[in-house]
Amino acid sequence: MAPGCATSPLQRGEVSRAAIAQSPAQLFGPLFVEVQMRRLFADGKTFVDAVPRRDPRAILADYRVAARRTDAELRAFVQANFDLPAEQAPVADQPSRPSRPLLPHIRALWDDLARPPVEPEPGGSALAFDGAHVVPGGRFREIYYWDSYFTMLGLREDGRRDLIEGMVDGFVALVERHGHVPNGARSYYLSRSQPPFLYAMMDLSDMRDPAVLGRRLDALIAEHDYWMRGGRVVTMADGALLNRYWDDLDTPRDESFREDVETARASGRPAATVYRHLRAAAESGWDFSSRWLADGRTLATIDTTDLVPADLNSLLYGMERAIAARCRVLVRPCAASFERRADARRQAVERWLWDDAEGRYGDYDRDAGRIRPGLSAVTAYPLFTRLASPQRAARVAATIDAKLIAPGGLRTTRIDTGQQWDAPNGWAPLQWIAADGLLAYGHDGPARRIAARWVATVQRGYQSSGKLVEKYDVETVRPGGGGEYPLQDGFGWTNGVTRAMMARWGIGD
Repeated sequence: MAPGCATSPLQRGEVSRAAIAQSPAQLFGPLFVEVQMRRLFADGKTFVDAVPRRDPRAILADYRVAARRTDAELRAFVQANFDLPAEQAPVADQPSRPSRPLLPHIRALWDDLARPPVEPEPGGSALAFDGAHVVPGGRFREIYYWDSYFTMLGLREDGRRDLIEGMVDGFVALVERHGHVPNGARSYYLSRSQPPFLYAMMDLSDMRDPAVLGRRLDALIAEHDYWMRGGRVVTMADGALLNRYWDDLDTPRDESFREDVETARASGRPAATVYRHLRAAAESGWDFSSRWLADGRTLATIDTTDLVPADLNSLLYGMERAIAARCRVLVRPCAASFERRADARRQAVERWLWDDAEGRYGDYDRDAGRIRPGLSAVTAYPLFTRLASPQRAARVAATIDAKLIAPGGLRTTRIDTGQQWDAPNGWAPLQWIAADGLLAYGHDGPARRIAARWVATVQRGYQSSGKLVEKYDVETVRPGGGGEYPLQDGFGWTNGVTRAMMARWGIGD
């Protein structure tokens, strides 16, 4: 932590750990395991989002009375003791026709997806969230970290400052309570974060109150401290410090418990190792992708924590630069320290995460001693955070233009593994990262092509179904597929990025 910046209990690390809720796995132990392993519900997220109707200890005591229950009996027990969330029908099962053009539809969706501040219910997995906010939609009933930045891009265009300020303040409060912004506002997400976009969210705010800005700076410094501790820090061969995705736990994810157990069993590797890699990939937001697979194809070979990723380190560079700028504005003696950190990180990224032969940024494989093969949209991140030199940005632009722009937008990768963060899927956040980064370095042509093709893809999907969905197939220009769960609609970041692209590039209806 920078000298002279420790001005609050938050920055001194005095986070109230009493505020950290237990996860469903911790609260319900054998009942939780049985429900998840027997796949009592089609979606593993259903039970972990349920709220107990009475003291969890009493529920567990009654559960232990019977040595064995049939699936029907176990389901009846759960339904008698928990308030369960509504299970979401797949998008394909909910056909509808659009009743209005896309732009007014997106504007109307903000209120549909908006939620008031959250006050947790005893025994439930929801975390307190202090501000009004927007959720992604579908099975994603709570606010998520990196999703929210891209949602807020659209909120800004539609003048929803109320929701932007509510979301920023809510995330700041999460840092104050837990020491970081978790993956999402659930107890079972507390052991990990997601790509750190909080500094970029703050840049979308109009707040000018020095007291509020000071509190927000404290939160950014605390978040930076979180990333610079423990397993998330990697020392490179030259002594440079970079970061990797990590999770503080090495157990199956609560929300994907059975899936993780089955993946570990199929791997022939120590289960705890596999669980850590799966959890770390979830922290990356790319769950899952060939980026994280040692053989480039098979989930059982996942090795996320062995990699030093270009996206995370680009974002941490952006965070360090943002902290330095805010220190200067608030006349705190921490600007120089964070400028030095940013400069050191930029040099390390340019040394370790640049592939000169292929003209791209990528993820450094520490075991192999080289950048992992396989071009992906991650190459655009150093442009988005303005880390790249103009010369390297030009080479990335040429690579993206030649190899990653598909008929329907930006490709995520060029490999079809069946995982959702691979071909043929395209994702809203990656469209914005690439288009914004390219535009910042003067590469207007490929930036506009990405934006125009993405908006056209979203419009085509909307005209055929009346919905905006989580991901799209950018090769055949239709809703996407793959992954652990059915395609979800709503959808926060698709709405936000599409709305912002329509405004910036003057495209669409």
